[in-house]
Amino acid sequence: MVHMQQQTTKQPVPAVRTPRVFRAGARRAARAKEDCRDGGGTGPIGTPGGFALLPWLLLGMGSISNVLKGETPDPWVGVVGLLAFNSLYVSLVFRAFDRGARESVATRWCLAALGLVTFALAAAYGGNWLLFFPLLGLATGAVLRGRPLGRVLFAVTATAAAVAGYHEGWDAVGVVYGTLVSGAVTAAILALSGTVRELRDTREELARAAVDQERLRFSRDLHDLLGHTLSVIVVKSEVARRIAPRDIDAALVQVRDIESVGRQALTEIREAVTGYREASLAAELDRARGALTAAGIESVVRQSGPPLPPQAAALLGWVVRECATNVIRHSGATTCEIEVRGSAERVRLVITDDGAGVASTLPGSGLTGLTERLAAAGGVLESGPAPGRGFRVTAELPVEPADGGEESR
Repeated sequence: MVHMQQQTTKQPVPAVRTPRVFRAGARRAARAKEDCRDGGGTGPIGTPGGFALLPWLLLGMGSISNVLKGETPDPWVGVVGLLAFNSLYVSLVFRAFDRGARESVATRWCLAALGLVTFALAAAYGGNWLLFFPLLGLATGAVLRGRPLGRVLFAVTATAAAVAGYHEGWDAVGVVYGTLVSGAVTAAILALSGTVRELRDTREELARAAVDQERLRFSRDLHDLLGHTLSVIVVKSEVARRIAPRDIDAALVQVRDIESVGRQALTEIREAVTGYREASLAAELDRARGALTAAGIESVVRQSGPPLPPQAAALLGWVVRECATNVIRHSGATTCEIEVRGSAERVRLVITDDGAGVASTLPGSGLTGLTERLAAAGGVLESGPAPGRGFRVTAELPVEPADGGEESR
């Protein structure tokens, strides 16, 4: 019965002002996207970078002082060690903030080389050179994630304890503690920063989804509203044109109906734009009966069962509107039956005509859009040829809305 033979002629579409709900959602999405692009956003926790870890190299100033004062045996070995350590450390802390570089094999080798250089310098010289272990722990916390971090950080801390204990005895507790804490705190801060970044990404996606959902709701409502209203206006205009030569009073009645339908359509479109419109099943049944009669189609409407909750009534109201519109426009039917049977658990709507037509398969419009709406509320909509001749649409819906179901507009 929903005979959806679509017109292929494209008419120019007038410019329509974007609804406020679209513009507000778009602004929210833009703000969320900007926050993510900035990295730090406006929240209390920003996204650190490699430069944030460079000042910790100042821990090595004591070693440089030893070399400059000549207090280090084989100073050229110390200088080469310092250059190697600093180069590896700088490379690692910048690689740590690029996921691809951080997870590469080269980064793992750099971390291993930094560990060997740290062990060699600390074991050979002791004293201020032991402070390279906390820097090694910091680089480890920046580069590694998950289980490997725990194992490697434990090994680094144990090595620091052994080497520092050999040189300093119990005075090495500070170095061991610094190594463990620097790695653990760095890893925790970066993990928290990653979580904040993911939350910002999620906020952006949610804002975009809200805009898309509102656009879909508006397009569905506009399709259903204008399709039915324009069909009624066309039918009544044809009736007025036919009877005007012989009965001007009857023609004026039809013209007044056209004016009333147009005013009602304006009200409904405003409500659809603001998102507060709910189709009333009783009102839609009355409108369908009147529109079918005006089109010369005999209508039979039967309704039984207890009163329906607003959501179920609104969804079925949309089905009645869409189906009545398509019977008038596409079916060529002479009769149309609409039956609503309700119980305490479920309600069933059956619309049958004696015409012929093809159901729409265009996503998001006509019966396809109604099928999606009912499915979201735990219902089902089926359409196809009726036994014998004609077309039938059957909609079944739970009286109580399903959890997470789409709210009817």
